[in-house]
Amino acid sequence: QVQLVESGGGLVQAGGSLRLSCQASGRTSSYYFMGWFRQAPGKEREFVADTSWSGSNTHYSDSVKGRFTISRDVAKNTVYLQMNSLKPEDTAVYYCATASTTLTVVGGRVVYWGQGTQVTVSA
Repeated sequence: QVQLVESGGGLVQAGGSLRLSCQASGRTSSYYFMGWFRQAPGKEREFVADTSWSGSNTHYSDSVKGRFTISRDVAKNTVYLQMNSLKPEDTAVYYCATASTTLTVVGGRVVYWGQGTQVTVSA
């Protein structure tokens, strides 16, 4: 029903920047929030950031607040994650996700996931 495709991952030095993109397709009209999770080796998947399509509601995890910025282009069905001042601790596979309500809440509705894009930050 909904497909999400991430891009923009790569290898950067600590202190560098990357911009991730996630383009949605399919029947997306009921999915009002879109955002990002990440999963590092040996760790559980964790919430990073999300935004409503209106742009008026955004959330960030404490670990990325002030360094990452989520934004959206409604006409292109695309959400971006600008990642600045990257740290080795940010190394993970980053997954795009969308749901009808904020992604900070677990359960109660359908969540669609992208395939993930690798971000590696070297010391």
